[in-house]
Amino acid sequence: MALKSHFSENNLLEAGCDEAGRGSLSGPLFAAAVILPFNYCNDQLNDSKQLTKIQRETLREMILKDAVAYSVVSVSEVVIDEINILNASFKGMNLAVTELKTEPELLLIDGNRFNNETGILHQCIVKGDAKYLSIAAASILAKTFRDDFMEKLDAEFPMYGWKRNKGYPTQEHQEALLKFGRTPYHRKSFQIKGQMKLKFD
Repeated sequence: MALKSHFSENNLLEAGCDEAGRGSLSGPLFAAAVILPFNYCNDQLNDSKQLTKIQRETLREMILKDAVAYSVVSVSEVVIDEINILNASFKGMNLAVTELKTEPELLLIDGNRFNNETGILHQCIVKGDAKYLSIAAASILAKTFRDDFMEKLDAEFPMYGWKRNKGYPTQEHQEALLKFGRTPYHRKSFQIKGQMKLKFD
């Protein structure tokens, strides 16, 4: 089913908002906001999780070229540990919206809740990245920018397999944590299997 280009019946200028990295054990969370042209069409756009790496990277270039405005921000591991991952995702999306060069009139938020600090109307949409083009575009930007960041960190800490797992709790990553302990990029507040054996000091 084709994704919808617009939510509002009043032709409001909409920004899709999404994040990537909530379930990761390491690395920052990335959030993105994207305003697409009215009645924008792109049959290839979809939830980033449904796309291959090559598809995401190709679509990223299309989005950066076609968008009326876009922004991508990160929220560090330190902040995630301080305010928890849910609040970090809210913070990231709020920051992404405030950094847009064009101010939207309505925010389309992927998920079922949002702590809106922008003063702009918002609408939460469960699985919105598979329903609306602007949210799908935001999910692709957040995912690809974060993946690029994690691959750079992998060069510094290759033992955790971040180039492959992007910081998510794969068996390889968890076993490396138990063997080598955490890095400054690991989230101290996250629970993992066998965490009592971690070398936190």
